[in-house]
Amino acid sequence: MFSRILVANRGEIALRIIRACKELGVEVVAVYSEADRHAPYLKLADYAICIGPGPASKSYLDISRILSAAEVADVDAIHPGYGFLAENPHFAEVCQSCNIKFIGPAPEATRQAGDKLKAKDLARRLRIPTVPGSDDAVPDEKQALDVARRIGYPVIIKAAGGGGGRGMRIAHNDVSLVNNFLAAQAEAGAAFKNASVYLEKYVEKPRHVEIQILADEQGNLVHLGERDCTIQRRFQKLIEESPSPIMTAGLRKEMGNAALAFAKGAKYSNAGTCEFLVDERGKFYFIEMNSRIQVEHPVTEMVTGVDLVKEQIRIAAGERLRLRQGDISLNGVAIECRINAEDPNNGFKPCPGKITSFVAPGGPGVRIDTHVHAGYVVPSFYDSMIAKLIVHRRTRDEALVAMKRALSEFTVEGVRTTIPLHLAILDHTQYIRGQVDTGFIDTYFSK
Repeated sequence: MFSRILVANRGEIALRIIRACKELGVEVVAVYSEADRHAPYLKLADYAICIGPGPASKSYLDISRILSAAEVADVDAIHPGYGFLAENPHFAEVCQSCNIKFIGPAPEATRQAGDKLKAKDLARRLRIPTVPGSDDAVPDEKQALDVARRIGYPVIIKAAGGGGGRGMRIAHNDVSLVNNFLAAQAEAGAAFKNASVYLEKYVEKPRHVEIQILADEQGNLVHLGERDCTIQRRFQKLIEESPSPIMTAGLRKEMGNAALAFAKGAKYSNAGTCEFLVDERGKFYFIEMNSRIQVEHPVTEMVTGVDLVKEQIRIAAGERLRLRQGDISLNGVAIECRINAEDPNNGFKPCPGKITSFVAPGGPGVRIDTHVHAGYVVPSFYDSMIAKLIVHRRTRDEALVAMKRALSEFTVEGVRTTIPLHLAILDHTQYIRGQVDTGFIDTYFSK
């Protein structure tokens, strides 16, 4: 096991990793920007090092600053969390060159999984179903039109690198394709320094279902069931649950086997997530793999009892996976709501500022992952998520009731949040019935 780990992230995921390290008996080095100087979780770390000013480009995304802190603190591993440098293969390579273990997949596996075109190509070679589309990056509008006319509208334009909904546009005709193609290229270039985009047939009314996997460095793999991430706006997830309301034992086995086959083909190790679309007929299509811990990992932890962050650390330390597929079972239902400092009634505009009151809910089966508190100032530099509220109950109906109760207890004053939106979603008949698709928010809650 490692003796000292640096957490190259901030906020709730930094706190989550710190807690896992403490329970494993590993010392923790936290890094922080000047905007996070007063974050309470820094006091839980054994050491805390400032790595620069508030903008992420000058702190959490600056590889030289992160590595300087790691060398000064004499760590033997770095956990990147999610976002920032978590899926940057160059960062993983630099860690290797400094003899510091990167807690995640090898750089080659990240390049294979993180580039969506390479990932799709591997999936096709492994005979995993994929959405029809371009085989390579589409360089210009002319070729985009050729592909769209071949596969038929509607189509979706996607950034080849990165994720989080950026660089993604839907087009229903030639005119919108040309306009959205240029916009997607510009957004992808700005967000990921890679303007490459490709086209896929847009699957009408799909569910977004992902499979969590764990793989050690000796070639042992397991999947831990699925998470349903269908409730989203502009490809940004809002609510996740496990298991999926549409899942059957047969479909779970098929999708789980597909995820394991992809991970094995990519020579993948550590925690990862294969994402799929499931159409109205129950047919699934591989779309990408996320080579990191996911924001929504707590719902899997709640229904399986497996601490995914601890498993990440153990695997990176060279330990064999202690789990076998037969050990994995899904018990009950878990639901997660992402609480963002945003105004849903104003185009989800971010709402940075001071939180004057913060009262978190509690009770049996209620988990809150957060780093904020009364008096905390939500910075304008980072993602607007301030908390994740998770409930776990025996049945989905019980979980829905518990989540509504917990949300109604949750008090956040001083900034606007998505709590009222979550309550409205949970009251909607279609959501209660589990009869939703990725267009649910746009259909029922767009302003």
